[in-house]
Amino acid sequence: MKRLRFTEEQIIGVLKEAEAGAKTADLARRHGVSEATIYNWKSKYGGLEVSEARRLKALESENAKLKRLLADAMLDQSALKDLLAKKF
Repeated sequence: MKRLRFTEEQIIGVLKEAEAGAKTADLARRHGVSEATIYNWKSKYGGLEVSEARRLKALESENAKLKRLLADAMLDQSALKDLLAKKF
C-alpha cells in the first residue's frame, strides 16, 4: 500500500477538526490514517498555524544539512590528524 504524504495545510486542517470536537477515530477513518498518526501530528503540529509549520519544516531541513556538514568536517579533520600522525 502506497504511503500518502500530507501537506502541512492538510495536517493542520485535520487537527483543527479535532479541536472543533470531532472524534479521533472518525477523523482517522475519514482521512485514511491511523489514530496514532493523528496523535503524532498533535504532538508535532498542535497549536501551530500553517506559516509556523512551514517555518518548522524549513528549520528542520536546514538543521539536517548543517549536521551533515559538521559530520563531513569532523571526518576530514580526523583524516588529517591521522595523516599528520603517520608523518612524524
